[in-house]
Amino acid sequence: MKVFSATQIKQWDAYTIANEPISSADLMERAGTACFNWLQQAFPSKQLFYIFCGNGNNGGDGLVIARLLAQQKHTVFVYILHAADNTAEDFTRNLKKLEVATFNIYTIKEEVDFPAIPNNVVTIDALFGTGLNKPPAGVAASLIAHINQSNTKIIAVDIPSGLFADASSKQNTVITATVTLSFQQPKLAFLLPENELHCGKVEMLDIGLHKKFYAYEQAVFNWTEHTIIEDMYQPRKKFTHKGNYGHAAIIAGSYGMMGAAVLAARACLRSGAGKLTGIIPLRGYTIMQTAVPEAMCITSGENFVEPLQSINNFTAVAIGPGIGNYVSHVNLLKTVFEAKQQPVVVDADALNIIADNNELLAMLPPYSILTPHPREFERLFGKTANDFERLQLALQQSAALNVFIILKGHYSFISTPDGKGYFNSTGNAGMATAGSGDVLTGIITGLLAQNYSPEEACIFGVYQHGLAGDLAAEKLSQEAMIAGDIINYLGDAFKIIATKNNGC
Repeated sequence: MKVFSATQIKQWDAYTIANEPISSADLMERAGTACFNWLQQAFPSKQLFYIFCGNGNNGGDGLVIARLLAQQKHTVFVYILHAADNTAEDFTRNLKKLEVATFNIYTIKEEVDFPAIPNNVVTIDALFGTGLNKPPAGVAASLIAHINQSNTKIIAVDIPSGLFADASSKQNTVITATVTLSFQQPKLAFLLPENELHCGKVEMLDIGLHKKFYAYEQAVFNWTEHTIIEDMYQPRKKFTHKGNYGHAAIIAGSYGMMGAAVLAARACLRSGAGKLTGIIPLRGYTIMQTAVPEAMCITSGENFVEPLQSINNFTAVAIGPGIGNYVSHVNLLKTVFEAKQQPVVVDADALNIIADNNELLAMLPPYSILTPHPREFERLFGKTANDFERLQLALQQSAALNVFIILKGHYSFISTPDGKGYFNSTGNAGMATAGSGDVLTGIITGLLAQNYSPEEACIFGVYQHGLAGDLAAEKLSQEAMIAGDIINYLGDAFKIIATKNNGC
């Protein structure tokens, strides 16, 4: 699913109005009705609503909601923030309609006009929408703070007021919503950690915006859905053998950190690789052969992996989980990068070694895959002021280095060399546990070995990783989940993805 900017969302509305065709007032009615229907489901008994409206289109949506609720005999109080900006035409039209349905309409000009908000109220925020282009100030900012201080459920219409759709709002006064009822598709702001407090649970409501605009309009950012993954999935053919599914190598482990190597190896095999060789230190040999008997082993070095002679015989190579940070590892990475003309998966300690030896970045083979968490990303590429700047930096570095970057998080972000960005839709907070990243490295390496393209391995692998984590959390709870559980549920995740391909 494409994630459009605030400008594109406005253009989409305009295109729908011009080409459906539909009047702007009717489109506003459609948006307000979608919110009303959700509210009816969420609050089936008679309810007291306080609805705060600006005088633009977002406020107009709020007026439609207020009228429909009043017509269904809910008690509705509407508070309109008086603003110096011109009042939207459709707002004025809907205000007149509302005046027929209720007399409980008040204007807020100063802070003395703020109502006391009882605890038993459902508060609806329709002050500012995606068109907001400057931080709320004065009475508007004070009103947002006043609403936030209420001990009520706050339902934001389209986007919490004060939040920019596609820029950082760190310094803004922003509504803290319990639920955000947004339209058509996710907004970039919903997908970034810095806005978690404000968005609450996000519900997407279809208001029938024109499909043709969506089909032809290009977007930098995308939301990874199940249908995309189904299309990428490569089902196995009947008459095949292990050689058809690649020979992966994972360079991993050191004394005291062999668990990372084991997790990556198990995940690689569970993701479908035909064969796997673990390149490990001698002190980890017994551990690996015992824990992952399906894997072969090559040892190099006593307590940690030392530089290798050759790795050219492998279909896919990963390096980093648990290798530690030793002086000789600079040469180890150089050997791997120089030997491979194919992409290399680079994770964990390998990323930290690159961060300390920046010349290694230029040696990365084309289309390699880097999998940093936020702190590792910062060490590699520098600090950013906010999450939006970090996205842009990831896109810039992917293009400059000709690599894929998986910035791990709740909605892990994949930046590609051609300037596209993908947010992953699976996963949960239970995956914030030691070894989860090692599992992801193993999955991606296994997919590369099976001839998934680097882009497919990133998108499919991150989705598969998150889906297995969701299945594990459903069974075990987020708190009790450990990284090995993600591996154990990879099979169930594959079954879900493979459903579309099970026909004759």
